Amino acid sequence: MNRYNAAQVIQKPDNPIKRFTNVKYPSILLSSLDIYVYTAQGDRYDVLALNYYNDSSLWWVINRANPNQPNDSLYPIVGSQLRIPSFSRIASIITAYENLNELI
Repeated sequence: MNRYNAAQVIQKPDNPIKRFTNVKYPSILLSSLDIYVYTAQGDRYDVLALNYYNDSSLWWVINRANPNQPNDSLYPIVGSQLRIPSFSRIASIITAYENLNELI
């Protein structure tokens, strides 16, 4: 699986260099429905998303819900507490994501 498959590419006729557009992510507010887990060695955002949402491509939801974690890695800090937004909130989070990125 390549995480860039769905990324839009900008290529101008006078410049053959392909460039990817920037993706915007919505803020994910706290909810009493959210789940909290402690990370262990080997945990990855994509695997957690697969376990909680049955969709590894939603790794960014967990990453964005935890601003105290590095956002340039698929690995959360071992031993830290992660907030997993509730599965019932995923539809609204995806809608917010699509609204932010519809003009790209």
